[in-house]
Amino acid sequence: MRIQVRAFARTRELLGSGSLDVELPAGSTVADAWSALEARSPQLRDLAASTRLARNARMAKREDALADGDELALLPPVGGG
Repeated sequence: MRIQVRAFARTRELLGSGSLDVELPAGSTVADAWSALEARSPQLRDLAASTRLARNARMAKREDALADGDELALLPPVGGG
């Protein structure tokens, strides 16, 4: 299956793009997608605990299943002031 990943802030810098397609085996989870992204950019490992993930514009848990055509957004922490 193919999903589209939207990356922002530091995740975008590390992946080299704000949008990319990722091929995953059928039955993959959000965690599997994150692992595939880490394989492309190992520095993402440092952001795993602080990056929130959204599947099709809804907050997702890492164990959530993905489907072909899903969009996965990588949401970095937001600071304010």
